[in-house]
Amino acid sequence: MILRTEEDTARAGAALARVARAGDIITLSGPLGVGKTALARGFIEALGHEADVPSPSFAIVQPYENLNPSVWHVDLYRIEVPSEMDELGLDAAADAILLVEWPERAGRAAWPDSLALSLDFGPNAERILTAKVPRSWEGRWPPQ
Repeated sequence: MILRTEEDTARAGAALARVARAGDIITLSGPLGVGKTALARGFIEALGHEADVPSPSFAIVQPYENLNPSVWHVDLYRIEVPSEMDELGLDAAADAILLVEWPERAGRAAWPDSLALSLDFGPNAERILTAKVPRSWEGRWPPQ
């Protein structure tokens, strides 16, 4: 999927929110500045969050419990070793949607059944969104 603007990226996140379910894990990979947080912001706002949606780079985990279903936005950029994951308490998010930026910091096998999204820079400043779609997402990806 080609995303030409930050608004396109947010719209892709909003479309994804319409088909996501409690318990889903969505991982967001890609280089710094490619739009992972913009996609997450569009997702969270589409579920009804009206306040600012900051990058959780410093907080690492930002839960949005007021949404239905709730969403935990996670940014693992500052995690240095996978063993630090135990301290985040992500197992408490079993009934939430988990949006995870920088999932590779947790180790390759952390979320094998996640919808694994990857954003990359295209040759003309656009973003290219690709997905590894698990069986649980068949019929829901790509969102309409």
